[in-house]
Amino acid sequence: MVADGNTPAPPERLWRNPEPKRNYDVVIVGAGGHGLATAYYLARNHGITDIAVVERGWLAGGNMARNTTIIRSNYLLDASAALYDHALRLWEELHEELDYEFHLSQRGVLNLAHTEQEVRDARRRAFANELNGVDAEWLTPDEISEICPILDTSNPRYPVLGATYQRRAGIAKHDLVAWGLARKCDEMGVDFIQNREVTGFVTDGDRVIGVRTDSGDIGAGRVGLAAAGRTTLLTDTLGVRLPLQSHPLQAMATEILEPVHPCVVMSNHVHVYTSQAHKGELVLGAGIDTHNGYAQRGSVHVIENQLAAAVELFPVFARAHLLRTWAGTVDVTPDASPIIGPTPYENLFVNCGWGTGGFKATPGAGWVFAHTIATGKPHPLNEPYGMERFTSGALIDEHGAAAVAH
Repeated sequence: MVADGNTPAPPERLWRNPEPKRNYDVVIVGAGGHGLATAYYLARNHGITDIAVVERGWLAGGNMARNTTIIRSNYLLDASAALYDHALRLWEELHEELDYEFHLSQRGVLNLAHTEQEVRDARRRAFANELNGVDAEWLTPDEISEICPILDTSNPRYPVLGATYQRRAGIAKHDLVAWGLARKCDEMGVDFIQNREVTGFVTDGDRVIGVRTDSGDIGAGRVGLAAAGRTTLLTDTLGVRLPLQSHPLQAMATEILEPVHPCVVMSNHVHVYTSQAHKGELVLGAGIDTHNGYAQRGSVHVIENQLAAAVELFPVFARAHLLRTWAGTVDVTPDASPIIGPTPYENLFVNCGWGTGGFKATPGAGWVFAHTIATGKPHPLNEPYGMERFTSGALIDEHGAAAVAH
């Protein structure tokens, strides 16, 4: 990476590439954002540094490299607001803690309302956020235009009747987040084992005592899965069925433009969200492709629908040129909320089901998952997110707050 005026040149080496030891206190499967954050907080908060993070590809080459970098915490329900706002507070301090600039830009997020029902739902969410101590405002169309002048609030087909606004929300450079976490983990003695796929587990009765890889077994006192859309491929080997479905999730970017888009804008109604990256590309995304799959590519009609929706809201975008599209693989639960906790197998823990909300939760997810692995018990923030909620009925239904992929 070449340094620019705002980004310092990286050090010559960010992390080691060691050969794995035969045994570790903890093995984390998946070197994406959540795996890296979990390793970091295991070392930082719990003093556990005998850790291997095992990755089937290269470090942060999965969804961490494929997300659209939006960070926010304006979720409706108490459990969600608490977890995501904890993550947002960690984001606000993390670059200083890591001594690594990843350009957190708290430019604000607008969630648009186009119908009277959406107005009622959005205001309800804003009031719930305020009660939970999460910053939230309700804006009129005129106030929206002051914040984002290029948004067509008087569109006859999709008039903007108002919006919720979270000023602390924004974006960050995802690759720099990953490199900063990895560098700090490496300094504390964590091993990153890249290009080694975990294919199953070593067990002793109902205890997991290691992982099987395509290059041999690695022993582990405890194992944490942070493998996103490929989680069920591993738990299925133990006969543990998780209520997850994996889908492609697409995004796209234009050529580099002058700064024109001052915030993040999301619309559930037309099903698109937009922001402008630090370098100048417009970044667009929407919902998941409806089919199940593990391929990191999606369907053309989803791209067409996203672009049509974006141009409806931003006529100025009509002359922008789409340069590239890509996709990741996301794992979705029935209530659109994650699963973070122990499994029926002793010493095996899962962090999965984040769907479209994984990046924004990165430090918060790592914090609570590290606590769960280190102590064997959930942190108060992730206690509601156990597997048992799907049998007890205590669901955390966030489909409304997570209806557009972001």
